[in-house]
Amino acid sequence: MTTTFPLHHESQGDVAAGIDEVFAYLDDPRHIAEHMENSSAMMAGSAMRIDVDARAGRTIGSQIRMSGRMCGLSLSLEEAITEREPPRHKAWQTFGTPRLIVIGHYRMGFDLAPADAATQLCVWVDYELPSSGLPHWLARPLARFYARWCTEQMVRTAQQRFQPVAQPA
Repeated sequence: MTTTFPLHHESQGDVAAGIDEVFAYLDDPRHIAEHMENSSAMMAGSAMRIDVDARAGRTIGSQIRMSGRMCGLSLSLEEAITEREPPRHKAWQTFGTPRLIVIGHYRMGFDLAPADAATQLCVWVDYELPSSGLPHWLARPLARFYARWCTEQMVRTAQQRFQPVAQPA
């Protein structure tokens, strides 16, 4: 199923936890895609619903579906886990025909590496522009902006989950 995509973006950050703990958390698609389930300005006040199959998105071939509405348009996509190498790497890719606005098919994933008492997280997306809808001159900058927002949100979600609790003085 792996395809080559013309566009790429990645975001990185350190997470204050061990690599096994970070992988276990991000291995659940509902955690890493949490930003899609929350209403946000980037989603024009809308949110997506995330459904996973019986394998919960934690095995190669497992499937994830997202659906929702934005500005009166029906959005949906299906993804399948294509690579999973605990505790360092996981990737998934769209299949079928995604119904999205600024991005088309994509392959996405994360890579982890130990970094002293923390874990270095890199979330990346390889993508293409949608085949119809927005004009190409408008889709490209919007897709770049969306890819950056999405990968940054995934890094931020992991960092917040493992943020050290402040001790009272």
